[in-house]
Amino acid sequence: MDTPGLGFSTERAAPARAPSWSPWAMLERRIRARLQQLPFGVALVLPGGRRLGPERAPLVLRLHELGLLRPLASGQIGRLAQAHVDGRLDIDGSPRLVADLAGALLQSDPVAAGLSRPWAPWLQGLRVAGTHSRRRDREQVQFHYDLGDEFYELWLDPRRVYSCAYYREPGLSLAQAQEAKLELICRKLMLRPGLRLLDIGAGWGALMLWAVEHHGAIAHGVTLSRHQHDHVQRLIEERGLRDRASIELRDYRDIVEEDPGYDRIASVGMFEHVGRVQLDAYFTKLRRLLRPGGLLLNHGITAAGLHNRQLGAGIGDFVERHIFPGGELVHVAQVMEAMARAGFEVLDVENLRPHYARTLWDWSDALEARLDAARALVPEPVLRAWRLYLAGSALGFERCWMGLHQLLGWRPEARGAQSQYPFTRDHIYR
Repeated sequence: MDTPGLGFSTERAAPARAPSWSPWAMLERRIRARLQQLPFGVALVLPGGRRLGPERAPLVLRLHELGLLRPLASGQIGRLAQAHVDGRLDIDGSPRLVADLAGALLQSDPVAAGLSRPWAPWLQGLRVAGTHSRRRDREQVQFHYDLGDEFYELWLDPRRVYSCAYYREPGLSLAQAQEAKLELICRKLMLRPGLRLLDIGAGWGALMLWAVEHHGAIAHGVTLSRHQHDHVQRLIEERGLRDRASIELRDYRDIVEEDPGYDRIASVGMFEHVGRVQLDAYFTKLRRLLRPGGLLLNHGITAAGLHNRQLGAGIGDFVERHIFPGGELVHVAQVMEAMARAGFEVLDVENLRPHYARTLWDWSDALEARLDAARALVPEPVLRAWRLYLAGSALGFERCWMGLHQLLGWRPEARGAQSQYPFTRDHIYR
């Protein structure tokens, strides 16, 4: 919440000297005290050129509106991020320092701040009503993923795996860690030659093609992104896999249910788009698509709080506006509850939160190394939003504001049936 009663105009520069009792002087002392607590130097350049902080600070914020001092003092990170995207705030410094500053400016836990009032659940219900229609979901997914393949290619691994990597060993590169994640999923699903795999939200096809080429599966993928669909179709043709792999531009709700169904289903980085109110219908649909005895691997970002659909301090609103419109996070306990209501038995749960923090920093570093190329592909406001998003998300996973859970579920063949899943995890981590 903004600090009330300061009364600063956004059109006038700060006075050279202000009385010690003035709102300006009190706010300046407050900001100075916060910045002096940081382990690295931060300088502010105010409208008119006045500078607060060290001359050679590794991080410099250049404010073009004096009114930005209020969200700076109150820790409204989302408003500062929006100002940067709009060009009202310029930042000189590395994304890691920007993330550290954002964490230091926060005055409350953004998880708790995401749902701070008793009527918030009711307001959230009104807000998301109708958000996840087929048309809206298609538009929201295309807003994010159809930004341009060339842009994502700048900072993703060569397979364009756009989800949390798995750093099984400390020295793995991003590309190696993504391959390790693909293999981890296939092992959890116990894929073997001839099994039919459905990949929901197939992205650029990395998982389904890995399953076909390394485990002999027969894979079918669905996506709402035309760019991704065309890319995967081209890879299938180039690799001569038409008899073992296929991709379809289709909403998961419209997938035709067959008898006996798919042997395995993977949903990776997709269910964040489903929405809390659609979870029961989502898992019920997946159960109907899966044959009795089949396995489901659901991999996605989860909320750290039980009742917040996004982070507070304006962070969630910023992501909603610029990156993931319509995205909602749900606590893993609620995901498991929805799976149980749909008829799944949860066999295994793994939190890869630290892995996603490292993945995001690898993505951020890759993008920072190719900023000139990125500026040739997307407008500057879009690039600014993505630079903040990648660094800010890495911070969020480092600080446990979000989780990344893989949940393995089984559709029982009959009530009381014994699962054929192994008693140990040796087949996964050998």
